Amino acid sequence: MGHHRNHEEQNHHQAADNLVNLFTKANHDLLVVQYRLEKEFQQIYPDNANPMKLVSRIKKIQEELSSLTEQCRELLSAKQDLIDKARTTLVGNRNLIQRMQVSTGIPLTSDCDDPAFTNFNQIIDEWTLQVRSRIGDEMQESESEDINKLLFSAIVQSN
Repeated sequence: MGHHRNHEEQNHHQAADNLVNLFTKANHDLLVVQYRLEKEFQQIYPDNANPMKLVSRIKKIQEELSSLTEQCRELLSAKQDLIDKARTTLVGNRNLIQRMQVSTGIPLTSDCDDPAFTNFNQIIDEWTLQVRSRIGDEMQESESEDINKLLFSAIVQSN
């Protein structure tokens, strides 16, 4: 009985070895093909038109794009955070000042006499509107386009 089992195991190993050899050979053949193609392409094409190089450049660009998209997203949410904090702080301070003005009997500065505050609110309202309309418009489109358009429009308009 033990002998029979031993024989089976040996067959099993043999089969596994054959498979490994097959893969090793296939892998080697592919490497040879790739090497030959690279050599051939190098001779045929100028450097910037070499299909193999183009393919690897495209792959690299795709990777960079997805990380760029991620960074844009982070940038946008950071900008939103900043705006929220600025608004909270400024509006809070302004209310505080108005309360102090009231308690000391100084006449209140009304919103229309405060161009800086009006300006600030206007800018933030525009940004918020822009974000909302972009996101609203492009819910149908792919997310990355949405992020890019948002970012570009933000950059274009803030310059």
